[in-house]
Amino acid sequence: MKLHELKPAKGSTKNVKRVGRGEGSTRGGTSTRGMNGAKSRSGYSHKIGFEGGQMPLQRRVPKFGFKNPTRVAYKAVNLESLQALSEKLGTNVIGLDNMIEAGLASPKDLVKVLGNGEIKAALEISADAFSKTAVSKIEAAGGKALIVEE
Repeated sequence: MKLHELKPAKGSTKNVKRVGRGEGSTRGGTSTRGMNGAKSRSGYSHKIGFEGGQMPLQRRVPKFGFKNPTRVAYKAVNLESLQALSEKLGTNVIGLDNMIEAGLASPKDLVKVLGNGEIKAALEISADAFSKTAVSKIEAAGGKALIVEE
């Protein structure tokens, strides 16, 4: 086999539609671009969102809302999942690293413990923030809620 004998596999290539090659090609004349207008001319490219002179959607719809630039987003972890985690690990001290290893949070997340669920053991929990109900349930069970300072 030589280089000039190489051909692509059968069915892997298609014939290109050749336009503007005379009337006999059936695609001469307007070259499949229709009759008149900007779209039939060479070099045409429309602006993003252009609607033919009609007021575009992004200008018809009003702006509204507010994005707080100083908002702090916490990853919520409930007490019931921390209780299950302490039973699984067999320890009463749970920190951020335990939560990350268990998949309850990712390393970049700020973790806030919420008070959903019951807590049976006296757990010492370290997190970035706690809800009031979570703190009251932890302390009622004889545990501690420690806020991590970074």
